[in-house]
Amino acid sequence: MNTADAKRVLETALICSQQPLQVRDMRTLFNDELGVDTIKQLLLEIQQEWTLRGVELVCVATGWRFQSRPDMREYLDRLHPEKPPRYSRATLETLAIIAYRQPVTRGDMEDIRGVTINSLLLKQLEDRGWIEVIGHREAAGRPALYATTKHFLDDLGLESLDQLPLMETPAQQAGMLDMLGAAQESLPMDASDVVTELEQPEPAGASDELFVLSGNQP
Repeated sequence: MNTADAKRVLETALICSQQPLQVRDMRTLFNDELGVDTIKQLLLEIQQEWTLRGVELVCVATGWRFQSRPDMREYLDRLHPEKPPRYSRATLETLAIIAYRQPVTRGDMEDIRGVTINSLLLKQLEDRGWIEVIGHREAAGRPALYATTKHFLDDLGLESLDQLPLMETPAQQAGMLDMLGAAQESLPMDASDVVTELEQPEPAGASDELFVLSGNQP
């Protein structure tokens, strides 16, 4: 099979797949006759060929996929003008804490945010597939340790946690919350995903302040 035909097969498989494809899966398209390095090179060539189009080929945590470019969002949104319910700021802040300080316990999150975190809030993020329990801390009560999932990275269009944007300043923290909010808007949500007020009442003015993520991991 020549290069042009191989790229056409890869493009077809990637466009038709509902999930990202890993290189090992793509090798089965060719009965393992093409090596990993060859397929990766073909993917890079396809990526380059789609540079000027509204759709791009990207590598995320669980594999390769085609997706619309960010600057196409305003046009695609016109097809579905109704906006899905947004997660609350408290939910997005909690998710950001887990993403940047993982693995963390619920107590760690409460120390950083300065407020009590309702267990239903964490359950919503688990049900969405963005966080999971990966173990328990060897401490009194053996509290659960939370971390983000590969599905979370896929929804943000990232390949690894190293690609998360910096959150060292209030402006960067606000930008990250916007990024998380955009990610949850881009996917279908069930009625069960609607987040009302899941926390205990916060101190006056707390909702107008950003949490601080500086320092070492707990």
